[in-house]
Amino acid sequence: MINIRTATEGVGIALDALRSNRVRAFLTILGVAIGVMVVMTMGSMIAGINNGVSDIFAQLGPRTFFVFRHFQAGIQISDGSEERWWLRKPPLAIAEAQRLEALPTVEHVILDEWAGRPVEWGSRSINSVGINGRGVAWPAVSGGDMFPGRSFTDLEYHANRRVVVINAKLASDIYGGLDPIGKTLQIGGVPFNVIGVFNPPPDIFGDGNQLRAFVPHSTFKKYVRTGGTGLTFLVLPIDDIPVNDAIDDVIGTLRSMRKLRPAEQNTFDIITQDKFLETWNQMTGLFFVVMLALSSVGLMVGGVGVVAVMMISVTERTREIGVRMALGAQRREILWQFLVEAATLTLVGGLVGMAAGAGITQLVKALTPLPAEVPLMSVVAAIAMSIFTGVVFGLYPAAKASKLDPVEALRYE
Repeated sequence: MINIRTATEGVGIALDALRSNRVRAFLTILGVAIGVMVVMTMGSMIAGINNGVSDIFAQLGPRTFFVFRHFQAGIQISDGSEERWWLRKPPLAIAEAQRLEALPTVEHVILDEWAGRPVEWGSRSINSVGINGRGVAWPAVSGGDMFPGRSFTDLEYHANRRVVVINAKLASDIYGGLDPIGKTLQIGGVPFNVIGVFNPPPDIFGDGNQLRAFVPHSTFKKYVRTGGTGLTFLVLPIDDIPVNDAIDDVIGTLRSMRKLRPAEQNTFDIITQDKFLETWNQMTGLFFVVMLALSSVGLMVGGVGVVAVMMISVTERTREIGVRMALGAQRREILWQFLVEAATLTLVGGLVGMAAGAGITQLVKALTPLPAEVPLMSVVAAIAMSIFTGVVFGLYPAAKASKLDPVEALRYE
């Protein structure tokens, strides 16, 4: 009967083989270690990115949801026949945002539209800066802080005033160490008065390192991007109202304004943060599967090494196997012993790969804003993959050892 003693002997013999044949053992476990290291590293990276994305959405407020003309995320394959079909959807309109903001379940509807424009101040110029046209309440869902200065007011918004809030990165690049408040900034050749500096919260995508400027959306439509169709709504429900109730009201109002029949589909997309995270997790999950497939190459190399090492071990210990069989050892015990030896070899490789992966994770965490961490599932997957590799590739040598003829094995020199 297979027992703990037999397994312990197999582990001991495998460790002895590692010590006595260091070069051979190193080459055996190297492939497994590389494969496991890739799994651990990618798992920690993806976990860190997912956590970072969750933090970004948390800064918007967990109740904020989005209205798009069209939302598409993830990897999609098309034959081109329906390419850009979504352009048949009417773009979102300011009048729709005004109607939505009047709903009793909605506190704010924040307009957001983007364009890239050159900016200038004196002799200094930057070719392309991201200009966002936003509603007045945008600081409520952007996180970060406004210092020095302030954001634009309702009066400035409705008067189409040429005022701009710049982020700290743009303030540093265009004005150096000077106080930007009150200075003029040319955006696409149009002068704007700088009234505030926005300090965004840190995030994994380094948004704080992007050059950004924020102007009233009314001013944006008049001076920056006329006739644009990239408008998005950020909808913030009233605190005491369930988010789903606000979503239902928004859907009903937009369908009514667009005169959609009951059987017709929505010509707009409403996306909650949960949907964003679900889509993002699907994308990162696909990347993880791809990296898992690539890491299997290292495991295959390690597995081939296991076959070679175990076949040498069977040959070197043929007489020992014969003696054990002569003393009453059953074939399944011999099979089990060699399988344990093979699994031990690959497990050692897996542990080495886990240590290397954990070290890389800590290095990434220390040198980048990515909050990388080693998820428990990556550890379980790494251990399972390494043991599975040893069992699969060690099965043939173990079976060969268990099928040796005891008499012929005893005669082996």
